[in-house]
Amino acid sequence: MKLIFQQLTTGSEEGFAFKSIRTRHFECPWHFHPEYELILTLHCPGYRMVGDNITPLRRGDLVLVGSRLPHIWQRDSHSGAAPAHILLAQFQENFLGDACMKMPAMSAVRQLFRRAAVGLQFMGRTRDRVDGLMHAIAHTTGLRRLVLFLTVLEAMATSHEARSIASAGFTAELNPFNQERMAGLLKYINDRIDQPIRLSEVARIAHMSEGAFSRFFQRHTARTFPAFVNELRVGRACRLLAETEQSITDISLACGFANLSNFNRQFLRLKRATPSGFRRRVNPIHAGE
Repeated sequence: MKLIFQQLTTGSEEGFAFKSIRTRHFECPWHFHPEYELILTLHCPGYRMVGDNITPLRRGDLVLVGSRLPHIWQRDSHSGAAPAHILLAQFQENFLGDACMKMPAMSAVRQLFRRAAVGLQFMGRTRDRVDGLMHAIAHTTGLRRLVLFLTVLEAMATSHEARSIASAGFTAELNPFNQERMAGLLKYINDRIDQPIRLSEVARIAHMSEGAFSRFFQRHTARTFPAFVNELRVGRACRLLAETEQSITDISLACGFANLSNFNRQFLRLKRATPSGFRRRVNPIHAGE
């Protein structure tokens, strides 16, 4: 896993880069960069981490990541052969030029960029509109592409359907060595989420004592190591409950829980619902357990 500070390339014609990523070998390490990034997830079962927030990835997830905000999109290593599919735009704050960005008409966009410092997730009609615009951007170039992207920025800047992602007090420790170490640890955890994962073994891989590793991990994720692993496991369980017919017992085992009672307890704590109640809400066809 290489990172860590990434210098992104911008489009030569429009001033921003637009990418349609469709691959079975998707890797997005724990990283940061000075550019802003707008990410529309069309298919990538797994989770995203933006700052100190962890959220399971679902189709249509639309996120604006601010400048130098650490983030990772991690595909579930047990999610099957279907390729990940993501649309994203990468751009600098002054991609239109300093004079244009200082115009009064751009005040809402400047405010949008300030709010994106902790990441923004867009929902509802805004999400649907931007989804359509990004698909249109994927099939055009030049001035038309730029006009469509400006329409995307306007839609987000004037939206009341955005919520902050990372906590207001989040401050990143942008040390390249630590970011590279975190990237490797997150990949290690994700690849073994269905197995027992002991703090002692992960600390050994990080070449730290257990105490030093616990402090390092909490500083970077704002949560303890066991709490982080439980969040990932419950997030994966949510996807399996919604998308499969597997029994709750089988899902518990597939997500690395040693017993069903612990799975039920952690699920209820994090989702305020039992696994069966969650399934009834999101997947009523397969809720008869």
